[in-house]
Amino acid sequence: MAIKITDECINCGACEPECPNNAIYEGGVEWALADGTTVKGSYTLMDGSEMDADQRNAPISVDTYFIVPNKCTECQGFHEEPQCAAVCPVDCCVPDEMYQETVDELMAKKAKLHL
Repeated sequence: MAIKITDECINCGACEPECPNNAIYEGGVEWALADGTTVKGSYTLMDGSEMDADQRNAPISVDTYFIVPNKCTECQGFHEEPQCAAVCPVDCCVPDEMYQETVDELMAKKAKLHL
């Protein structure tokens, strides 16, 4: 499953540079699937909808750092554990129950993000 950042976030920014998928953004910042990935053109999201990889999207949070679930692979294929959770000083990077994914699904997502 994807990781989420809870309201306990102190906005230290330690997590953002650790993400191999560039799935973590500062609060209030627009995001795109193409940011930090090799994705180009149309991309199928987890819910089956399509989005242009370069499309700028509204921030998921305006007050704290946030993780884009469609880009989060829990660091599968890169590291032994989610790096955001490993470096978070307040333990606010936790599994997101809304996005249940198997290791195989996370690895497939990684393959789509990094051709």
